Amino acid sequence: MNAGGTRADPDGDGRRRRPQLDAGARRDRDRPPSAAAVIHSRIRGEIVSLARKPGEPLSEKEITEVYGVSRTPVREAILRLANEGLVDIFPQSGTFVARIPQRALPEAIVIRMALEEKAARLAAERATRSQVMGLQAIVEQLREAAAAGNREGFHQADEHFHAAIAEMAGYPGIWSLVQQVKVQVDRYRRLTLPQEGRMLRVIEEHQAIVDAIAARDPDRAAAFVSAHLGALIASLDDIRDVNPDYFSGAEDAD
Repeated sequence: MNAGGTRADPDGDGRRRRPQLDAGARRDRDRPPSAAAVIHSRIRGEIVSLARKPGEPLSEKEITEVYGVSRTPVREAILRLANEGLVDIFPQSGTFVARIPQRALPEAIVIRMALEEKAARLAAERATRSQVMGLQAIVEQLREAAAAGNREGFHQADEHFHAAIAEMAGYPGIWSLVQQVKVQVDRYRRLTLPQEGRMLRVIEEHQAIVDAIAARDPDRAAAFVSAHLGALIASLDDIRDVNPDYFSGAEDAD
């Protein structure tokens, strides 16, 4: 450091040097995820996608055998899932995939509506032509998935659609916030897709949103997002009646 308090240039070429990561930071960055993190991520995905059904038992022994690990990382992963409300642990009975908490769904959907309505308004004001074309391409992916009966592909395309709107709005973090509150909604939403005509209605709702954004009409864009997400609340009782064993709190919601 020179007399003026600035850091000396060791190479004498006047260029500012990029700060270097210390060895510990580099190790943290390069370190592969722990066994507990991998198990948590995979089982979480299976629960949210309904590959593991609500109320289904979770066997520590089975998971240790599948992943070839000791029980310690398995227990750590299960505790994380329990903290997220995705697993129920009963000391005398066992560990089970948590049922979908019906009473929590409307609030989560309303939070999502508030965030995504604002994103749609901003997208209608700011979207470029190429961004609108990209959004339309996602709608075509939805059509292809629906025609093939690919519900998981349909769900993933829907995720990309809503994430793209937040990106178009200039605030991709909106989607990050939405993801934090919608995990139980995602489980419920997958139960709606087998409804007759449901995927086609969702496609129509998405197309209306695209058209409003393309027309630079913030009010219509927000209104169509509200109607699209509000349909999830309207369908809740019907979906619960078809899948009563998948929900908790249903008796208190009547």
